[in-house]
Parts: sequence; C-alpha cells; structure tokens
Amino acid sequence: MKVNYRRCLSCRKVAPKETFWRIVRVHPSRQVQLDQGMGRSAYICPQVSCLTRARQKNRLGRSLKAPVPEQVYQSLWERLAAVSGEESAEISGSNSQQGGSQPVN
Repeated sequence: MKVNYRRCLSCRKVAPKETFWRIVRVHPSRQVQLDQGMGRSAYICPQVSCLTRARQKNRLGRSLKAPVPEQVYQSLWERLAAVSGEESAEISGSNSQQGGSQPVN
C-alpha cells in the first residue's frame, strides 16, 4: 500500500502521516478536535518546539481557518508529556539492562 505523506505546519518536515498528530476542523459544526472527523486537517510533530511555535504564531488557527480552543492546546501538551515520559522510561530501562549508566573504563 502507498505511504501517505504529510507536512508539519510548524517545522515543515515531511513524513508519513502516522508520525504526526492530526488536528481537525469538523465540516458542519466548525469545531476543532483531535484525531477524528472529516474536514480541514492540520498535522504537527510531537515535539515541544513545534507545538510552541504553532501556538505562538497561531499556525493551527490559520491553517484550519478557525479559532483553536485552549482545551485543544492543553490536550496536545498532555499528550506530549505522556510521549516524553514513555521515551524517558524506555531510555532508563535500556540503561539498566546494560548494567547501569556508569561508564566502563
């Protein structure tokens, strides 16, 4: 099956759409929500820098052509914290499997 590529609205990186978070302005109601619905969509990298820049410059609002509620940004920050926590747990788990983080001389 063909891979669908999308572009991050903040850093402009192109990657398969599964690597991004999708924000949608639902067609009939014009409400903005995450990951579901049909309508105008915007994609953003799950990184602090991309989310910060998108919020500062209102890139989500301009891309979706609609105001983005505060709770959408809060959900994205919570999701980012969860992803960061999982990554740090994986890193610390791999260090403990290798015998700790002490360098061997």
